[in-house]
Amino acid sequence: MLEEGKNAPVFKLKDQDGKTVSLTDFKGKNVVLYFYPKDDTPGCTTEACNFRDEFPKFQNIDAVILGISPDSEESHKKFIAKFNLPFSLLSDEDKVVVEKYGVWKEKNMYGRKYMGVERTTFVINGEGKIKKIFNKVKVSNHHNEVLETLKS
Repeated sequence: MLEEGKNAPVFKLKDQDGKTVSLTDFKGKNVVLYFYPKDDTPGCTTEACNFRDEFPKFQNIDAVILGISPDSEESHKKFIAKFNLPFSLLSDEDKVVVEKYGVWKEKNMYGRKYMGVERTTFVINGEGKIKKIFNKVKVSNHHNEVLETLKS
C-alpha cells in the first residue's frame, strides 16, 4: 500500500507515440499521475478534458500531467486527437504499473465482478515523493482539488 510522504514507484511506459517515459524524467517537477479505466468513456473523457481545460494553470506551477490506463498506444493516440489533449497518456497493457501503484482492483458492476483500474490520482513532488493520493476519484471537480494540492 502506497502512502503519502513515501517514494513513488519508478516506472517506464510507452506514451501515445511509442516514446518511453519514466517518472525519473520529471525530477524537479511536480507530477500529476492519474490512473483511469478506459479511453473515450464518459467519466474518463470528463476527467481528461477537465485537465485539458486547466492545463495552462498546471504549466504555470511547473506541473506535468500524465494519464495511465491499460489501453494501447494506438487507443491513446486516438483519444488525444479526438479531445485535443495537451499531455501524454501512458500505456500499461501488461498492468505492471497499475499493480505497482495498487490501483488494479476487483470491481463490481450490476453484480458482476471483474478486475479494472480504480480511478486514482497521485501528486508526486520534485523529489519523487507522494504528496497526495486521491482514491476513488469523482471527476467533476477533481482537477481543482489537484490544483489546490499543488499550490499548497
